[in-house]
Amino acid sequence: MKKILVTTLLLCSTHIMLAQVNIYKGDSTFFNDLVCNVQDGKVYRGDSNFRADVVCTIQNSKIYKGNFTFIKDIVVTIKNGKVYNKNSFFQGDILFNIQDNKIYRGNSISSFDIIATISDGKVYQERSTFRNDVLFTFDGELTIEEFVAVWCVFQYIQ
Repeated sequence: MKKILVTTLLLCSTHIMLAQVNIYKGDSTFFNDLVCNVQDGKVYRGDSNFRADVVCTIQNSKIYKGNFTFIKDIVVTIKNGKVYNKNSFFQGDILFNIQDNKIYRGNSISSFDIIATISDGKVYQERSTFRNDVLFTFDGELTIEEFVAVWCVFQYIQ
């Protein structure tokens, strides 16, 4: 009976650990450089998963500031790879868009308007893929909504 209980606990803790994606500043994966983590539709400060440490909430293609999902707390709305300011879908309110692992300014797809490049779990400044230009590193898979939430933490929320 004890073996079954221990095995079940280990499997559950492994599943919980795998569900968490850690975000580190720069090219690091050291604990001291851990900025936030993503799990269960929320971005938490550091390695926390406490309610008080929720930086933003991801729900229905919207990113909300903090642990709330009120309309006044919407930071951005995501639709078809385009990220709109607050709750808007107006063309003029597109902050950036994501295509082919690149983040472009506004609605542009010009190479001159690349804000960041995403490659192998790292986000680089502009068109670079040099180690010194890594903005942040993530250690797992992120949905587009989760990625946008992390980007917002670095750009707008912190």
